Amino acid sequence: MFENIRLAFQGIWSHKMRSFLTMLGIIIGIASIIAIVSTIKGTSEQIKDNLIGSGNNTVNVTLSQGDSAYSVDYYDGSSSGSTPILSQSLKDEVLKTDHVENATFFYSRTDYNSSVYYENSSFSGGKVYGIDTNYLNTCGYQVRSGRGFVQADYDNFRKVALVDSYAADTMFPGANPVGKIIEIGSEPYTVVGVVRQSADSLPNMDTPSDFDSYYENVIGTVMIPNKCWPISYKFDEPENAIVKVDSTDNMSETGSAVAKILNKSISSTGSGSSGFKYKADDVMQRVKDLQDLSESTNSQLIWIASISLLVGGIGVMNIMLVSVTERTKEIGLKKAIGARKKVILGQFLTEAAVLTSVGGIIGVVLGIGLSKVVSKVAGSPTAISVPAIIGSVVFSMLIGIIFGLLPSVKAANLNPIDALRSE
Repeated sequence: MFENIRLAFQGIWSHKMRSFLTMLGIIIGIASIIAIVSTIKGTSEQIKDNLIGSGNNTVNVTLSQGDSAYSVDYYDGSSSGSTPILSQSLKDEVLKTDHVENATFFYSRTDYNSSVYYENSSFSGGKVYGIDTNYLNTCGYQVRSGRGFVQADYDNFRKVALVDSYAADTMFPGANPVGKIIEIGSEPYTVVGVVRQSADSLPNMDTPSDFDSYYENVIGTVMIPNKCWPISYKFDEPENAIVKVDSTDNMSETGSAVAKILNKSISSTGSGSSGFKYKADDVMQRVKDLQDLSESTNSQLIWIASISLLVGGIGVMNIMLVSVTERTKEIGLKKAIGARKKVILGQFLTEAAVLTSVGGIIGVVLGIGLSKVVSKVAGSPTAISVPAIIGSVVFSMLIGIIFGLLPSVKAANLNPIDALRSE
């Protein structure tokens, strides 16, 4: 085997130009496939980052009524039907669910009716959350100034509030919000801290313009202890949940499991007749749908690029047939001194496999470089796929074996006497 490989490299080196032209179809085909696969993988990762953020594996589990999300009537402060209540025992069960690292229950409202004020400025369009002690950690918030909530705030029903950096800029432009008094539902709350989500918890933003575009659509969030929610809004409202999962791949499965647990509260309160149901926001399904759309388009390009591999394989067969003709006397001499058919067959198959494998390796290197160039020129992300690299080299070797089989069989079947007589 090693002797056959040595002879194959010797033959390639002695006919450098012919060998290169023979490998050219393989090189172009493999390079094209590597570049396309790298672009597909990079695009898929970007889709995932843009939808769920980089590393923030959180799933929203929200209450729905019928086919739409449940909402409170902000004008008369009433809700339709008997809404489910999430107990501490349900939270404990959620925290014990496989793949769940943390979980939080919270109240939420969008402040459409301007119930949040600071002096003469309102907070219309922003979010108001009633949060538990796990919310900040689960959602990846960090305290930028002041302090977060402490257990005593919950135990003593203290009317304190946190604002995120967007709400701080909206309500207190150029001023420090900590210590300021704001009104939430006509009740005074003292701002004790400013919080901000970590970069991993936000969608992927590669440029300043991406950040500006995201920022323009965010009014901000005001948070109060969930124990104080009835003080400001004065009637029972349902809670939603967010769970942090150990891996992005487990988000869909875990979200469904948590929704199933929370739906126990609906059957236990007898509110199922009102059409309530908790549903997990299956972001991973949206990611998969977009990735499938991208990959189905690019897979057509892979098939087109594979045509050059077919052309390259035909070129290998052609040059190997020429090689058999050129080396007829050599083959006849080997057979005359006792070389068996399988030895001749192995020699020519090895030569064909080595020729296409070298072309495959050159194609891989060229494909990686081409993907980097495409990334720089077109601005599209790329990610090198190790399985694709290994598969490409193995596939190029198989092309050599398949298309080199006919010439190898022809060489192995030569009559030694006829071969020695040939000119």
